[in-house]
Amino acid sequence: MPHSLTKIWIHAVFSVNKRENLINSNFENHLYNHIKEKLEKDQDCKVRIINGGSDHIHILFLMSQNIAVKDIMQNIKGESSHWINQMNFIKEKFSWQIGYGAFSVSESMVKEVENYIKTQKEHHKKISFKEEYDLILKKYGIVE
Repeated sequence: MPHSLTKIWIHAVFSVNKRENLINSNFENHLYNHIKEKLEKDQDCKVRIINGGSDHIHILFLMSQNIAVKDIMQNIKGESSHWINQMNFIKEKFSWQIGYGAFSVSESMVKEVENYIKTQKEHHKKISFKEEYDLILKKYGIVE
């Protein structure tokens, strides 16, 4: 085969350090647009959707065939927290929690995951991020 071809959808989830409610509506869309731009231009990842809550973020993207998931996540989290602090969107020093979740999504489930991410605000009126993340870990078979 003359060319290497990949199409791997990733559902990434990560939270604000100590799960503090620091992402507010004043800069939320700026943050999402910034992350999308950086993922697409710097990490060679096609972003489908970004959304989240005041304490976490979800991203659905096509993974680059040239960059490992751990490097994509490290770069986007580090760069975006630095950007938030530079822009002085909040009084506190902003940082993401050290860990993250990155889960593969089959092509047949992309639309469902996209809708799930799109409705995060409504979703979190009923369930906390911690409860949500525990359910995601169970769904992907990471914990029982």
